Amino acid sequence: EIADYSVRCLLSGAQFESSYTKGDNKLVVATDSQKNTVFYLAKTLPAEKVMVPEVFATEIAKFMVNKYDHVTTCQVKIITKPWERMQLNNTQHPHSFYREGKETRWTEAVVTKINPPSKIGLSARIDSGFYDLEVLKTTNSAFTDFWRDELTTLPDMPDRMLSTKVLCQWKYVAGNIDALENIPFDAIYAGAKRNTLDAFANDPRAWVHASVQTTLYIMADRILNDFAQVDDIYYALPNIHYFPFDLSPFGLKNLQADAEVYMPIADPSGYITATVSRPSKGKI
Repeated sequence: EIADYSVRCLLSGAQFESSYTKGDNKLVVATDSQKNTVFYLAKTLPAEKVMVPEVFATEIAKFMVNKYDHVTTCQVKIITKPWERMQLNNTQHPHSFYREGKETRWTEAVVTKINPPSKIGLSARIDSGFYDLEVLKTTNSAFTDFWRDELTTLPDMPDRMLSTKVLCQWKYVAGNIDALENIPFDAIYAGAKRNTLDAFANDPRAWVHASVQTTLYIMADRILNDFAQVDDIYYALPNIHYFPFDLSPFGLKNLQADAEVYMPIADPSGYITATVSRPSKGKI
């Protein structure tokens, strides 16, 4: 199970007045200390006290007021960011998740007269897609054997947590607008989303998960193979990084195989894009 929290911790007490009026920071509990406390408690508390936000918030606040004599009140607000376990082939996936109902479907149609000013004969182009489909998997993602030089510090990652917010769009082109009448637009949208999720979570070929780039290619390849009406697929997959938080300064193991508590990192991050097109003849 995954608990993805945004935690706000506010400390108050009369003795903090000198930090405002006299520039005396001796009693200020730094943001760094509060952040470390949250991660420390996430690692050391029993799971049943972490997975319920009301209980976890109470535990953090209790810890703060008990640890610091000059703190009279601790206010902890937790915003839960829910993940739904992917269900593929009527089976819950063991390590892949998505945010239910968050993606936005969109479309744009352009119709052009073939022989203006006559209204006889119209061509059309339709771009469709979705964005903000947020997905995450806790394992079965790698990034190794990449280019290295004297400026490279990133180690090989044979297994890692991977999250992204998917933007996917595809194109239909009709030389005659009447050809659009039989295109199953809803089925293609549903199939594009299904193939995106299934390739991300389930593709049995190890090389598919060797990088975000290969996963992207297989997502697009599946859609083009399933729907002949689609001319090309564009994906944008920004990396949303979650890295294990180093708890070794507190005598706790939380790296590599021991990782249980992760910290999201906004920047820097990769932004992987590609358009996969169908050639005029033959298969892709």
